[in-house]
This record gives sequence, structure tokens and C-alpha cells, in this order.
Amino acid sequence: MTALLSIGRLRLRHGARELFDLADFRLDAARAYVLTGANGAGKSGLLRALAGLERADAEQLVFAGRALALAPYPRAMREAVVYVHQEPVMFSTSVAANIGYGLRARGVAPARAAPLVAAAMAWAGVEHLRDFDPATLSGGERQRVALARGKVLAPRLLLLDEPTANLDGTAREQVIALIPQLLAGGASVVMACHDRDLIGLPGVSRLKLRDGRIEYR
Repeated sequence: MTALLSIGRLRLRHGARELFDLADFRLDAARAYVLTGANGAGKSGLLRALAGLERADAEQLVFAGRALALAPYPRAMREAVVYVHQEPVMFSTSVAANIGYGLRARGVAPARAAPLVAAAMAWAGVEHLRDFDPATLSGGERQRVALARGKVLAPRLLLLDEPTANLDGTAREQVIALIPQLLAGGASVVMACHDRDLIGLPGVSRLKLRDGRIEYR
């Protein structure tokens, strides 16, 4: 397998506490992973560090064949890595505007962005909500909007933090049903989770954070 991301050493500290110190961390291109570990093990911290949202120390980082520094966060990764929070932040505009936000921030012309947003809404099954304020949506609907907002950017690395943690019943099943479609798009996907159905998805590799180290399974 070709590596999308490799880091010789990756360390994250919160004050005096070291969350993890990982040696030879690697994510392959076009591969799916679940990231597991006890609460407080550093799963969210790892995803946020990879997304440039937390300051971590990285040595010998190579992304898509290019040697880079993690700080300041490089533009090549900013354009290729998308992080979806466990409780996604939504703007009080509309579903369509939220999904298209990243495209607008990247300077994509409205005429080009509109069909991309429409396709993302259809994929997530939220096209009937396009003009709704996200504050009026259910948790499952907001999570599907967040996934569409990530997918529309065509990331090379998609980081999902507990995508089903606050969902149950039909809402959870709808989100889980979208994951294999994300994987089929050719991106690498890392999902921090405790959800056995996500962990058991076909073709998904497992990473486990334990005692500040990572185990590949």
C-alpha cells in the first residue's frame, strides 16, 4: 500500500500530561481505519492534531509524497484534510449554505459550487432540508449535513470524531449507511469510535491508542 501520511514521531501534550508519543505513525492512501481506545486515551487529540486544530510535535512528516512540517499547519494538508467534530458546529443560515461554506472559503465560484452542494445534499439524503436553519434539525440530520459538508470538499483524508456517538435508532443507521460510500470515493478515512458496527465494517483496519502508544490490528 502507498502511504498517504507518515510521521516518524508524533507527540501531543496537554500541560504536563503527555497524551501520546507515537513512533512510525502511518496512514495508507485510500484506506479506512477505526481508531479505538479508552476515554481520555487521546483519540480526539490525535484527529485534531492531524487536522491542525491542536499543536503537536511531529518529526519526519511526509504527506502525499511531500516532506512537510506540521506547524505551522501546511497549506497542502489544509486543502486535503477534513475533520468532522462529534458535535458539528453549524451556522444559523441554511443547510445548503452550511454544506457550501468550505467551497466558498476556498474561493470556488457559486456557479461551480451549486451542483457540488446539490450532489452532496442528495448523497446525504438532506436535499429536502436545503433551506432549513440547522438549529431546527435533529442530531442525525445535523450529522449527515456535517458529513456532506466534509464530502463536498473531496478530501484525501477525512477524520470523523465519534460520528454515531450521540445517535440511536434510525438516525444512527442512516449515518452508518453513508460510511461505506465515503470509503468508495478513494479517500482515506479515520473514524474515532466505540461503535461496534463501525468497527466491524468490511475492509476497515483498526488502530488502538493504549498507554500513549498505538497498536495496529
